[in-house]
Amino acid sequence: MFEDLIEKLDGSIRRLRGTGKLTEKSVAEAMRDIRRVLLEADVHYKVARTFVQRVQERAVGQEVLRSITPGQMVVKIVHDELVRLMGTAHQSIHFSSTPPSKIMVVGLQGSGKTTLSAKLALHLKRQNHVPLLVAADRVRPAAVEQLETLGQSVDIGVFSENESPEALCKKAVIEARKRGNDTLIIDTAGRLHVDETMMRELSSVAKAVKPEEILYVADGMTGQDAVHSATAFLERLNFHGVVLTKMDGDTRGGAALSVLEVTGRPIKFVSMGERLDALDVFYPDRMASRILGMGDVVTLVEKARETVDQKQAERLAEKIGKQTFTLEDFLGQIQQVKKMGSVQQLMSMMPGMNQKAMKGISADEETIQKTEAMIHSMTREERRRPQIIDGSRRKRIARGSGTGVQDVNRLLKQFQMVQKMFRQLANMRKGRLPPGFSIN
Repeated sequence: MFEDLIEKLDGSIRRLRGTGKLTEKSVAEAMRDIRRVLLEADVHYKVARTFVQRVQERAVGQEVLRSITPGQMVVKIVHDELVRLMGTAHQSIHFSSTPPSKIMVVGLQGSGKTTLSAKLALHLKRQNHVPLLVAADRVRPAAVEQLETLGQSVDIGVFSENESPEALCKKAVIEARKRGNDTLIIDTAGRLHVDETMMRELSSVAKAVKPEEILYVADGMTGQDAVHSATAFLERLNFHGVVLTKMDGDTRGGAALSVLEVTGRPIKFVSMGERLDALDVFYPDRMASRILGMGDVVTLVEKARETVDQKQAERLAEKIGKQTFTLEDFLGQIQQVKKMGSVQQLMSMMPGMNQKAMKGISADEETIQKTEAMIHSMTREERRRPQIIDGSRRKRIARGSGTGVQDVNRLLKQFQMVQKMFRQLANMRKGRLPPGFSIN
């Protein structure tokens, strides 16, 4: 996400970051460069101009010019203005005091509304809500079947009847009360462009169910087009927030940086991939940090809490203490990490991981797949006692996993290093320091 923007913006402000003394001229030159970078990222030209003006006005103030580290001060100003541009604070979904809360998902055809509806339902389910999906898209062929399939995959009910969208949604509210659902997520029909028929249909549904939340779904990869479509939509239907989809494929970032300034509506979620759990709550401050290569440790920790099995973590700690960590445990840790997302996504949340540092990370994804294949090709005894894996066994494991003997050797060597590290950690917990370590 934002790969081009992050790389180019990093280059633009690197000179300022290491500068001992700033002048109005050096700041002006840097701002021209940043404005060009924003325009290349498909940020709306008015937004880019206003952003640069704000940064420049603050950057040439006496407080900054007289600062001990003026370059770092300018970086902080850029960060603060990025946060301001994207909304200052996270805007949460509105819920009704009397269930069910109604959430309408609207947008153009092809923006990913149906998948987003299922992702949102799963997100709310994990927050202890009891959502019901409503298949109100009666226009796109197979839209109802797609939502039903997605609903089954996350064990969430889907309400569908051969009625007009307005009548269907009225019935869905009654059905939700019967079933005990506290949230309705209504997947509505889209068109290739904003037209009279589409808006009339959406307006009638909105009047019928009076939703607490209307979310406009925009294809993040379309940049300014997504912002223009949102603006046209807003003239006909007053939505409350924006969800940007397909952000894992958006290397520019123009939509994310422009949508609030142009429409006045905040981004509430970003969809980061095809998996149904690939939906992130949008926090402007965290996103600004990632754009400037500062990472996003808070989101990384939250993902770990959501995906890591606490009981399994406790068992692992016990095994480390007893020094009985096996290849089966090693495989379990790999699978835990995979649940958190792609390697690139996790690395982008770590401070200091700029685009250069992440070059070739795709190879690590392949390495993870190879490692899984090799461990799965071992017998249970081999996983528990890797020291018995001799030359002939290594050849068999390589053949079974579609890898080479060198790959098997590399895996076993890496595992030995991990075991050694865990032994040292266990010893340090017991007060025994490894050779060469001392405490003064």
